[in-house]
Amino acid sequence: MNEQLRPLVEKISARLAVKPEIFIIHPAELRLVHSMTDAQLREFAAEHGWGVVRRLGGRQIEFYNDAGVRLANESEI
Repeated sequence: MNEQLRPLVEKISARLAVKPEIFIIHPAELRLVHSMTDAQLREFAAEHGWGVVRRLGGRQIEFYNDAGVRLANESEI
């Protein structure tokens, strides 16, 4: 994982522990997310058991807990 993404992962994980979704709207965070292709972004989210949706033409990125992905990840272990 890219070291620059670690703080973003921690932020998303902390928020999703108490809320059903998080919207990434901060310009610096969006730059990190936009540096990934769509496939990389979906893989990044799936690795953490999240779903991802681009909103407002990419000006917001929504991450949410995805039970289906989480179950699939657990069954691989």
